Amino acid sequence: MQINLFDDPKIRGQLLPFTYTRPVASIRIGILTIAEKWEKFGFQIGYQTQEYLGKKFPSIPSSLTINGALIPSKELANAISKLAEGEFLVKGEVRLASNGESKSAVDFQGETLLIENSWDIFRLNRSQIEADFDLITKGRTSQEITDPHTIVYGKENLFVEEGASIKAAIINAENGPVYIGKNASVHEGAIINGAFALCESSHVNMGANIKGDTTIGPHCKVGGEVSNSVIFGYSNKGHDGFLGNSVIGEWCNLGADTNTSNLKNNYAPVKLWNYQSGRFSNTGLQFCGLMMGDHAKCGINTMFNTGTVVGVGANIFGSGFPRNFVPSFSWGGANGFTTFQPRKFYEVADAVMKRRSLEFDDIEKEIVDAVFDRTAEYRIWEKK
Repeated sequence: MQINLFDDPKIRGQLLPFTYTRPVASIRIGILTIAEKWEKFGFQIGYQTQEYLGKKFPSIPSSLTINGALIPSKELANAISKLAEGEFLVKGEVRLASNGESKSAVDFQGETLLIENSWDIFRLNRSQIEADFDLITKGRTSQEITDPHTIVYGKENLFVEEGASIKAAIINAENGPVYIGKNASVHEGAIINGAFALCESSHVNMGANIKGDTTIGPHCKVGGEVSNSVIFGYSNKGHDGFLGNSVIGEWCNLGADTNTSNLKNNYAPVKLWNYQSGRFSNTGLQFCGLMMGDHAKCGINTMFNTGTVVGVGANIFGSGFPRNFVPSFSWGGANGFTTFQPRKFYEVADAVMKRRSLEFDDIEKEIVDAVFDRTAEYRIWEKK
């Protein structure tokens, strides 16, 4: 069955900066993106998203649309499949799905889960790793670990895909499942606690300390200490330093000894920049670290305060703590910012993507240009 996953405008705004460069349904939480989860339930996926994202994330011919922030379940999939033309599925005031022009509401009586805020991505990551682990591994057999120097606790909760390499590591899956993706590598001396997902062709570097509830997306390299964080893919945190209760987009690089604070000294709830309201909003969470949009970079020894939001394409360096909200295409740090111009951004993005045998093409450039224009209001130094 063909479906288009649509961006709810309010939710999309609450998931910025990640949704500047992708539809809501392309957010990774657990092992899979939301769209990939729907594919596992037998749906063919298209998108209804921002016009400037449409070439990269096209729609498909279908009258059936589903809220892109909605996590699928068997009950939901059945209810959506049964929608007649003109019916739309709701839970309270939230529209879950529609079949053509909306005329008649159908109340969904089951449980629903929507990813509505950026911090939901790490907050709900454990439960989604568990759900995706069951979805992906059901009826399949894990590859055996043949390395005699690797220690595994809770082997029944470990699944290793074909081509993965694990050497002289300690893996504890007693408290949550551990998924090691195709052609992924866990290097010597790494310590991993579940729940944990290492996606295709990614690396856990030597001596890394990976605590629970963490997802490392495809084609990443991660070292140091990582706790309850999600890295979407194609990003590197290759060295020592702490990353906790954080979400990192694609094509990011965290310099050596980058550290994030995830707890305020006074233990107060963390406030996070809200793009919709234009001010900091209370998350209600005691632990909240760094939200970093795609293609952002930071230099060695960068220190991020609790609850920092870094926009798309920002480049942060220098001593001291940068501000808690770093606009997209910022260049600088605690001593101030200038604008990272698109032509310079193109050069860096082209070099970075070539390292993964991918092209920074005209479609990617159009997205960057659109995001640059849409985020100009936050680069206040340009107005002086």
